[in-house]
Formats: sequence, structure tokens, C-alpha cells
Amino acid sequence: MSARRDVVGALALILAAIAMMGVAPRAQGAGPIDPAARAFIQHYPDQWRQLTPEQRQRVLENYRQWRQMTPQQRAAARRNFREFRNLPPEERRRVLEGMRQWRALPEDRKERMRAAYDRFRQLPPERRQQLLQRYQRFQQLPPAQREHMMRNYDRWQRMTPDERAQARRRWGFMRRWFGRGHGPHPPP
Repeated sequence: MSARRDVVGALALILAAIAMMGVAPRAQGAGPIDPAARAFIQHYPDQWRQLTPEQRQRVLENYRQWRQMTPQQRAAARRNFREFRNLPPEERRRVLEGMRQWRALPEDRKERMRAAYDRFRQLPPERRQQLLQRYQRFQQLPPAQREHMMRNYDRWQRMTPDERAQARRRWGFMRRWFGRGHGPHPPP
């Protein structure tokens, strides 16, 4: 059991590295076993026998990716793994669930998320902090209110630029109206 836990730990390390570094997993199967992968299998024969075929394929895919990482990426992956191992069990479960969800996403969605994260990282620190605070406030809303906000966001995304400009003008009027202490309903 400890040996399997070591392999699962190594797998988690490799997956964490890939998720944290933004390295896209290969879409194809494990493919032929190259000499480095064969050496990996020979080095861990007992653990290898305990894995399912799906786990074996994933380990080989991740091992190939690990070998393609730069020393800096590997060092970051090791740091991430140490941090992961120090998390409370419930937090670790949340991280693993997030990784499962990430793996299930279509590749185009992953690319959009990576691009959004890259844009976020380019923001000035005070703007990033402001966005994180807004997200935390959003997370604290009751579920029904969050769903309402997400429906509004989806509607906003479907609007044309002209419709958005018109909505901004309307909202500006409403803010000015309510800011003056008028009743709860602006005039028609």
C-alpha cells in the first residue's frame, strides 16, 4: 500500500506540475514505450503491477511530460507538491477534485482559461487584489443570487457593443437617481 501511495504521490506531483505550469497534456494515448519510460517501469516494478491499465497510461504520459519540463518547471512542481502534501486532507481533496475537473475540460476551454490566467498575471498587483476581493464577495453570496448574477453575465456576453453601451447609460442613470435619495424605482 505504501508503494502504491508513492506512485500515486508521484502521479499527483506530475499532475500538479502540469496544472500549475500550464503544460498541456498530450491528447493521444501513451504510445510506444520509449527507453526512459521502460527504465521508469523497471525501477518501480512492484508499484507498476498494482496500477490499472488506465493508471499506467496516465503515469507514462505524465512521466514523458516530466522529462520534457525545464529544471525550473520541475523545481516549481516539487514546491507545489510539497505545499500540496502539507494541506489539510479536506483541502487536498478539493485540489484533487479541481484537477479531475481540469482534465475533463475540452482543450479549447483549457486554452481560454490559460489565456485568462495569463492576462490576470499581467495586471498590476492592486488590480489583481481588487479582482480577488470581488471574487471572494461573489463566493459568499447565497447560491440563488450567484446564479442570478451568472445569468446576467451570460446575457451581457451575448449583447452587441451597442446594446452594452445602452445598458451602461441606463445603469449610470439609475446610479445617479438612487444616489440622490429618490425612491426605490426610477421614473420610466
